[in-house]
Amino acid sequence: MKKNFKLMATASAGLESLVAKELRNLDIQNVSIDDRSRVFFDGDLATIAKANLWLRTADRVKIVVGEFRAKTFDDLFEAVYALDWEALIPFGCKFPVSKAKSVKSTLHNEPSVQAITKKAIVKKLQTAYHRPEGIPIPENGAKFSVEVAIHKDMVTVTIDTTGESLFKRGYREEKGEAPLKENMAAAIIMFTNWLANPKRPFIDPTCGSGTFTIEAAMLALNMAPGMNRDFAFLAFPWFDEAIFKQEKALAQKQVKTDLELDIQGFDIDGKMVEIAKRNALAAGLADVIKYKQMRLQDFNTIALDGVLVSNPPYGVRLEDEEKVIQLYGEMGQTFASLETWSKYILTSDVEFERHYGQKATKKRKLYNGTLRTDLYMYFGKRIK
Repeated sequence: MKKNFKLMATASAGLESLVAKELRNLDIQNVSIDDRSRVFFDGDLATIAKANLWLRTADRVKIVVGEFRAKTFDDLFEAVYALDWEALIPFGCKFPVSKAKSVKSTLHNEPSVQAITKKAIVKKLQTAYHRPEGIPIPENGAKFSVEVAIHKDMVTVTIDTTGESLFKRGYREEKGEAPLKENMAAAIIMFTNWLANPKRPFIDPTCGSGTFTIEAAMLALNMAPGMNRDFAFLAFPWFDEAIFKQEKALAQKQVKTDLELDIQGFDIDGKMVEIAKRNALAAGLADVIKYKQMRLQDFNTIALDGVLVSNPPYGVRLEDEEKVIQLYGEMGQTFASLETWSKYILTSDVEFERHYGQKATKKRKLYNGTLRTDLYMYFGKRIK
């Protein structure tokens, strides 16, 4: 088996720089972002474990099996066949080609790309494991999920090490109608100025199932987001589970148990408040975060220099649009007195500033799934 790997972390558009920063903060080597916003890095088995355990803003961690140019299916077959599959996929393991994506490429038929790739891997493993031609390779063991991405005829072949996406931390037992993914919530918090001094108040006045508040607490306390879930690589026969246990033990020692936080979440829906409480309990943060049923319009505080983060309704459905516009106006009126607070509001409404009644200090384009959104940033006045 291989001991060193070229690895790739995938993320939503706009979050690549955060993923790269996270990797560098983990002392992972040769981190780079290419012109397609993919984040590459090098590492060993411990790196695979560490990246999956700690990355907050990424979607997946993949092993890069190979990269090459192909304009014909013969080119694709030969190049895939030439890759070192026997060093990665032990005899008897499953190796579905689970995904193929082609953009601006000659080989645009994605099902055919999947089929040719699978055929080439089968042929290579038959040769490597000395199986007579015509006798199939058994596939009843651990799963190695193979993916093929083609962009302008450049092919990248990978194996997924993550399994379910990294945004699934394991604490969100219930969610609302339009939940924000955990990795997007973490990214937005990292875009704020709160982490520079997390002892300041942190408020989410439209908390829903509590994702912002839970991710904020995990960030401030330095809790690894992957502590309470499993990963695909743990089933790989050549992966030493002791390495993962060691990385988890190291992560546990890094939790800041003595940091007092002032994190609160409010929501008009009492059912969502109860869901947020249960999710915080599952995350081990029930004693850290305070939740309360309350209308956004009733929020007031004498605290200074806080941070407010909100993912209010977007009003995508026509029947909700007027209510949402009214809500945005009420947000602007309610938050107007919070002059020393910094406010960060995520919405897809391009007219948000007009409805809110104030132009943002700065805004950043992000994607909530496939939906284009903007993070409107209002920086608070400095306290003299």
